[in-house]
Amino acid sequence: MARPRILVADDHTMLADAFQKLLESEFEVLGTAPDGQALLRMALQLKPDLVIVDLGLPLLNGFDAGRELKKVLPRTKLLVVTMNEDPSIAAEAMRQWASGYLLKTSAGTELTQAIRELLKGKSYVSPVVAQRLTREFVTKPQTHSRKLLTTRQRQVLQLFAEGRTMKETAEILNINIRTVAFHKYKIMREFGIENNAELVKLAIRQHLVSLP
Repeated sequence: MARPRILVADDHTMLADAFQKLLESEFEVLGTAPDGQALLRMALQLKPDLVIVDLGLPLLNGFDAGRELKKVLPRTKLLVVTMNEDPSIAAEAMRQWASGYLLKTSAGTELTQAIRELLKGKSYVSPVVAQRLTREFVTKPQTHSRKLLTTRQRQVLQLFAEGRTMKETAEILNINIRTVAFHKYKIMREFGIENNAELVKLAIRQHLVSLP
């Protein structure tokens, strides 16, 4: 009987190697994607049964990569494994594309348990996150009034926050520099931002990059 095929997306090599060693006795680990764009390429090529997704991926963050994967590979199960304990992010990921949400502080046995549950067609959320989700939506039932960025704006903002120049951003996204500038200054205008430092702060608030 063929073992379930798993792809890992994490930019921390040591952690990705640890995942592989933990899982390879029960699952076939197809490889590791170091960034969100590589994840999309590898997933389309390999068509895994399940993908482990870190939200803090460079080039294209795990949230947006996961949302895109759900469109192109709807039968592939997507398990978030992250340090991000924000219940609003967990809720949005589960609502839009993820089947599970697990914290990196969890035990290895919880990771294999979560994978088994997802492969059975069920969902899984770390107990700590589940408690926070319940508390968040009991005390703050309306939490969706913040301004929303378009997909392209999120991509441009993330790359700027990672320290990319306009030219580098244009090359990575395969668009021209004028388009990059248009998106950058539209974001600045809509959010009342005056400099690049404030752009980075916005990217952190939008969970596109992590605190240094």
